[in-house]
Amino acid sequence: MATTSLAPRAATYPGRRAWLYEWLTTTDHKKIGVMYVTTAFLFFMLGGVFALFIRTELAVPGVQFIDPETYNQLFTIHGTTMIFLFVMPMMSGLQNYIVPLQIGAADMAFPRINALSFWMVPLGGILLFSGYLVGGAANAGWTGYAPLSTQGGSGLDLWIASLVLLGFSSVLTAINFLATIFKMRAPGLTLLRMPLFVWNTIVTAVLLLFAVPVLSAGLMMLFIDRNYGGGFFDPALGGNPILWQHVFWFFGHPEVYILILPAFGIVSEILPVFSRKPLFGYKAFVLATASIGALGFSVWAHHMFTTGAVFLPFFSFFTFLIAVPTGIKFFNWLATMWRGKLRFSTPMLFALGFISLFLIGGLDGAFLAVVPFDFHVQDTYWVVSHLHYVLVAGSVFGIFAGLYYWFPKMSGRLLDERWGKIHWVLLFVGTNLAFFPQHLLGLDGMIRRIVDYAPNPGWAELNFLSTIGAFMIAVSTLPFLWNVFVTLRKPQDAGDDPWDGNTLEWATTSPPPPYNFESLPPIRSERPLFDLKHGAVMDHAAALPAGAGETHDETRADPPEESLGEPLEGHDAGEARGEATPEVSEAAPDAVTHDERPAKETKE
Repeated sequence: MATTSLAPRAATYPGRRAWLYEWLTTTDHKKIGVMYVTTAFLFFMLGGVFALFIRTELAVPGVQFIDPETYNQLFTIHGTTMIFLFVMPMMSGLQNYIVPLQIGAADMAFPRINALSFWMVPLGGILLFSGYLVGGAANAGWTGYAPLSTQGGSGLDLWIASLVLLGFSSVLTAINFLATIFKMRAPGLTLLRMPLFVWNTIVTAVLLLFAVPVLSAGLMMLFIDRNYGGGFFDPALGGNPILWQHVFWFFGHPEVYILILPAFGIVSEILPVFSRKPLFGYKAFVLATASIGALGFSVWAHHMFTTGAVFLPFFSFFTFLIAVPTGIKFFNWLATMWRGKLRFSTPMLFALGFISLFLIGGLDGAFLAVVPFDFHVQDTYWVVSHLHYVLVAGSVFGIFAGLYYWFPKMSGRLLDERWGKIHWVLLFVGTNLAFFPQHLLGLDGMIRRIVDYAPNPGWAELNFLSTIGAFMIAVSTLPFLWNVFVTLRKPQDAGDDPWDGNTLEWATTSPPPPYNFESLPPIRSERPLFDLKHGAVMDHAAALPAGAGETHDETRADPPEESLGEPLEGHDAGEARGEATPEVSEAAPDAVTHDERPAKETKE
C-alpha cells in the first residue's frame, strides 16, 4: 500500500521571527483558524455578558437598573455579536483549520486573502462596539427594522459599517473555500468521497455568496436613507418599510443555515467515529445538505406572515418542505448510532446534545409554519425560544463538539474528560432552563424586546427560571476555560489519532507541520484512514470509480502507482493497488479482515 509523498517547503517559518510578529503576519491556515476561534470566543463571552444584563433586568417585573434606551442597545449588540462575531467567525475558524487537512491540501487556495478575511473580523467588532463612544450603540434590534433604523444616532451608522465589513469578509472566505475544495483536493478524493464537513462547507459558502450581497445592498440603501435623504424605506418619500424586511430576511433565513450547516457537518464527522460504524446514508446526507441550501432561499417571508404583504400558502408550504432534508439527517444520524459500539466521550456527548436540543428548535419552528399559530405567537417569546434553541442548542453545541473533537489535532493534547462532562451537564441543563420556559411565556402572550412586563400570573416565575438558566450557561464556560488552560500546560500526549478517526486530518501529526502532510494514504472511499488502518476497503465504503486522466471533475483520478511516493512503514512497496493486507489494526481488534469477509455471489 503506497502513499503520496509531499515535499516540505524549507524554512517557511524562520525561527528568528518574534512569536507575536509570526502570528500577526501569518498566512498559515492553521494559525488563522486558531485566531478565528480565539477571537470568536472572546466575542462570545462579551455577548454573553450583555445577555446576562438583559436576563437580570427581566428576572422580575418592573424596571430595575436598565433604562429602556440602554436595554434596546443591549439586545441589539447582543444579537449582532452572537451571530456575526461569534458563530460565523467560529465556524470559519474550524473550517479554516480542518477543511484543508480533510482534503489533503497544504493550505488554502489564497492564503493572503485568508489572512485579510480574518483581520476584518476584529475590525468589524471594533466598529460595532465603538458606538458606545459616540453617544450610544445601535438600538434598532439586530434585524434593524425600518423605519426605526432610519432614526437614531451615529451608533447605527457604525452598525451598518460593521456589518458591511463583516459581510465582505464572509464573501472572501466563501470564495476561498470553494476554490480550495474544488482545485486542491488530494488525488483520488472525488466529490462523493469528501467528508461531510467539507460538503457542508461548500453549501455554506454558496449560501454566503448569494445571501450576503443582498444584505450589503440593503445596508447601503439604509445608510443612504439615513444620511443622504434617500427614500428606499421612508413612506413619506415614496419608500416602503416592508422592502427592508424582504431584503433582510432574504439574507436572514439562509443565514440560519449558514450558522447551522457547519454544525451538521461536525456532528456527521463525530457520530461515525464514536459509534464505530460508517455514516448511514452518505449520499443521502450530501443530497439533503444541497437541498437545504437550495430551499433556504424560498422561505424568507415566513417571518413576515403578519405583514399582509406575502402569499401565505407558498411560504407556509416551503417552510414545511425544508424540514424534510433536515429530517433525513436526523434519521440517518440515529441509524448511524443504531447497534454501534458507542463511546460517550465529550465530543459525542455534545453531538448528542445537539441532536436532542436542535430537534426541539426544529419542531417549534415547524409550528411557526402554521399560519394561524404564527399569527398568535408573532413577536412573542415563543420566537425568542425558537431562535435560541436553534442557535444555542444547535450552533453552540456543535461548536463545542468540534472543539473537543479537534482540540487534540490542533494542540497535540486531549482535554480532560471529567471537566468536559461537567461543562456538558451545566450547558445542557442551563440551555433548557433558560429557553424552554420562554415557550410558555410566548404562548401566554409575553412580547419580546421589552424592558418590562406585566405581573401576570406565572410570568415572574418563568422569567426567573429563564434568568437562572442564563447564568448556568455563563458558569458552564468556566470548566471549559479551565480545562483548556490546564491542558495547554501539559506535554503533548494525545498522539496523531486519539479517536481512531476516519478522515485525512488524522493521517498527519498533532499539531500538523506547516506543510500539513509528509505523505498521503491512497484514497478509495470516504474513510481513507479507516481503510489504511484496518486493511480493507469495506463494501459499504466503495466510492465511484475514478477514470485515469481525469483531474478536477466530478471524479478525480486515483494516482498511478508509479507517481506515488514512499510507502508507509509496515507496507510493502510492491503491493498491488486495491489489494489489502489481512492484518487488523490494534485500535479495532474486532474488525473483519479482507480474507475473513464472505465471498460475494456473482451472476453468470
